[in-house]
Amino acid sequence: MTLDKLNSLDATRFVAALGGVFEHSPWVAEAAARLRPFASIDDLHRAMAAAVNAAGQVAQLRLIRVHPDLAGKAARQGDLTVESTSEQKSAGLDRLSAAEFEEFHRLNNAYQSRFGFPFILAVRGHDKHSIMAAFRQRLNNNSGEEVSEALRQIALIARFRLDDLIA
Repeated sequence: MTLDKLNSLDATRFVAALGGVFEHSPWVAEAAARLRPFASIDDLHRAMAAAVNAAGQVAQLRLIRVHPDLAGKAARQGDLTVESTSEQKSAGLDRLSAAEFEEFHRLNNAYQSRFGFPFILAVRGHDKHSIMAAFRQRLNNNSGEEVSEALRQIALIARFRLDDLIA
């Protein structure tokens, strides 16, 4: 879809087109819909990220918590969104050995126990090794640092998704 076409959609169709950009959070697209038209994908992305930043801590934590674990049970059972499935496959997370899957499971559990939300990483350009290294490094962060990093990663994921959606 082109940006001009997206700008011309009514609010319902706009939200339908962009509702998955921020995982299970169409409220972000709803907030951006009111700010149209957008001159560029950069402007659209900034508006969506600003909606997240303005939403407050409760909404931000809800946004973080709706993300799936990397190489988690939902991925193994085929219960991810189309976008998340594609992203995890691109990093090779659908081809883990049993030992690698166990390591991801251990890291997911450790991260969830420490921070109370899933580890989020924009996996495009990563492989299983760099993802595991990021997991291990970020387990040393404090909660505030991880909330900020999770939101930064979510914004990056959203940018990748916008680039994929808009011609």
